[in-house]
Amino acid sequence: MSEPSYPADLQYHEAHDWVRVDGDIATFGVTWYAQDALGEVVYYSPPQVGDAVTKDADYGELESTKAVSSLVAPLSGEVVEVNEALDGSEATVNDDPYGEGWLIKVRMSDPSELDGLMDADAYQAFVDAL
Repeated sequence: MSEPSYPADLQYHEAHDWVRVDGDIATFGVTWYAQDALGEVVYYSPPQVGDAVTKDADYGELESTKAVSSLVAPLSGEVVEVNEALDGSEATVNDDPYGEGWLIKVRMSDPSELDGLMDADAYQAFVDAL
């Protein structure tokens, strides 16, 4: 994905993570900005299904050819699914960060945390100010 994009149907965290909510399940991934800053992703270290993640705390790592980046949870909850398809195909995070490059799915423990996230316009403004 060569052009920056920040889909309007997602919510965004200042650590460059996105959230897609479906009922009480939130899918996490990294934004176009994050994957562009990282460069080609070569390794993904996810949490395990059943692990608890806490808003603003690290839950895994993405490693690229130039850096290792901690993944920061935009919301709290229990991991219910990990994107196993990324194992061996980590560059999918670069190619399709909002689709096939999703990272984990979490059952939210506190949906009110969504109120602290940014919409696409606010995130775009945040990125533009960096």
